[in-house]
Amino acid sequence: MSPFWDVIVIGGGAAGLMCAIEAGKRGRRVAVLEHAERLGKKILISGGGRCNFTNISATAVNYVTSGSPHFCKSALARFTPADFIALVEKHRIPYHEKKLGQLFCDFSSRQIVELLQRECLSAGVQIRLNCKVAEVARAEGEGERFLVRTSQGEFTCESLVIATGGLSFPKLGATGIGYKVAEQFGLEMVKPRPGLVPLTFDSADLQTFAALSGLSVDVIASAGEFSFRENILFTHRGLSGPAILQVSNYLREKEPLRLNLLPDLSALDWLESQRKSGRTLKSLLGLRLPQRFAQVWSERFGSARPLEQLPKRELETIAGRLNNWEIFPAGDEGYSKAEVTLGGVHTSELSSKTLEARRVPGLYFIGEVVDVTGWLGGYNFQWAWASGFAAGQAI
Repeated sequence: MSPFWDVIVIGGGAAGLMCAIEAGKRGRRVAVLEHAERLGKKILISGGGRCNFTNISATAVNYVTSGSPHFCKSALARFTPADFIALVEKHRIPYHEKKLGQLFCDFSSRQIVELLQRECLSAGVQIRLNCKVAEVARAEGEGERFLVRTSQGEFTCESLVIATGGLSFPKLGATGIGYKVAEQFGLEMVKPRPGLVPLTFDSADLQTFAALSGLSVDVIASAGEFSFRENILFTHRGLSGPAILQVSNYLREKEPLRLNLLPDLSALDWLESQRKSGRTLKSLLGLRLPQRFAQVWSERFGSARPLEQLPKRELETIAGRLNNWEIFPAGDEGYSKAEVTLGGVHTSELSSKTLEARRVPGLYFIGEVVDVTGWLGGYNFQWAWASGFAAGQAI
């Protein structure tokens, strides 16, 4: 007979550990199977090593899903940012708000992992590290139980929770096993793709702007109906920075990235008001934008002549591009640079209240493996805590 557990959680990250804690508190016999040599490796590197563990403003509008936009409301309402903050304060972890509701540890991400480990210990959760899952199946002759074959032997359980994350950060050991389990049991999937990811220039833009690598500019970045006011960062391959990462979740193939380089004013009104100043476009832009950028952008899209010598139509074209510069990225930096993975198990396959698969009783999917992706700034951790809590309360 295989060792039996009430609950097996595959994945020792944020969502999996939160689920295990809640199930353990309810008296369930819980085992967490983690393939790596330590828990919470993604937690440890997050936020520059200080873990942006939640966002005080998190609501359903901050999440991307190709299914129902209402799906994440139930879980987010039942475990809020205030609930996780209370847990952080219980463990006396100093924290601060950096900006835009983003909460970080004052000292180290390790404190969040240690918090979760202590809570698991208190709840009687058993954790197995270096435990690689080879196969998941229904246990023959044991009703609705699941059989999990691993590098440390076989286990059976009544409830199986998939908390394996996505494909981002492959160097940390990210795999697609969660998606394979979903497909094995016939669940509909949304094709995964990198999310919160830097974008790459096409050859023409790369030739022009690669020299600006390291330069930051405050803009409004837009894709489709969504806009974000933050910095962009020029890289040796394209564009990064908070505004780019945010908007990358909404950018579709062959659609333009739109940048408003002068978010606080009408470029046309401003240029018109400066026509008699004797300035060139480069010198004028240098008053409001980094001078290196002003020079390169003006050489590409403007003119070296004084503004007063430019025909009205040319001035209008320049102004239109300053407030709505369209860039067609060649692609993105891929999973190695992506903060998260978009796509995953389609939300229509899961109960929004419990995260249980509607057609496979006892099988749960939580966290990043589900087609729910938050904005940059602590929102994805909040989804991990909330979805883990929801499943932990149900199993």
